[in-house]
Amino acid sequence: MATVGDRQIQGTGTTPEAWLQWSGFADMPAVEASQLVPPGHRAVVVAPHPDDEILGCGGLLCLLGELGRRLALVAVTDGDGSHPQSTLWPASRLRNTRPLETREALRRLQLERTTVTRLAIPDGQVSEQEDLLCQRLLDFLTPEDVVFATWRLDGHPDHEATGRAAVEACRVRGARCIEVPIWTWHWAAPGDARVPWARAQRLDLEDDVVALKRQAVNAFGSQLTEDSSTGQGPILPDTVVTRLTRAWEVYLT
Repeated sequence: MATVGDRQIQGTGTTPEAWLQWSGFADMPAVEASQLVPPGHRAVVVAPHPDDEILGCGGLLCLLGELGRRLALVAVTDGDGSHPQSTLWPASRLRNTRPLETREALRRLQLERTTVTRLAIPDGQVSEQEDLLCQRLLDFLTPEDVVFATWRLDGHPDHEATGRAAVEACRVRGARCIEVPIWTWHWAAPGDARVPWARAQRLDLEDDVVALKRQAVNAFGSQLTEDSSTGQGPILPDTVVTRLTRAWEVYLT
């Protein structure tokens, strides 16, 4: 997997247990879904790849659906670059399958009516298409939107470019942008000085919401199973899923 600078997405990463033992989560200000997206505002999740919207924001999306908020998803890529050299999962199959997995995940969250806009920017090339992405977001957003995008320093080049484009589009449009760490939980350590913890807020999730989020994550079968054609393990092994299906989500506001 491509990485950026010292934000290396390699090996198994920081264990879920290490994060669970960290006292920093308890010190974070708690925030409610209704505060993140107040009445009259639309929530827009900008996902670099299918599954990022659920891994990062699945609990929040569930809660916003219960509140009756308007929801929209912008799928930056179709995620067709996740299995290089695979004959089981060639790009053509991934291009068709992964957007369907997103739809199934939304159905499991009872969010079938969520608007999904696919930009079809090539997977792995978001940095090269960053200006185009920013323009497409400007065409899509309104000042009343609250935008959730992957953090600008999340470690994956597509995630970081998506975050930069979203922040800039929101600045120009006058919308609010909230950043979501996803791969951060892999390469960072508890209390890591590279992470802006002072901006972090904790959204607590009840057990039923966590269960729904896990069911939604399980919709991404292409990412959760071994690839028999290459011998590679899952793109999203258990450690990654466990880190991202805790009883809370973290947002950088």
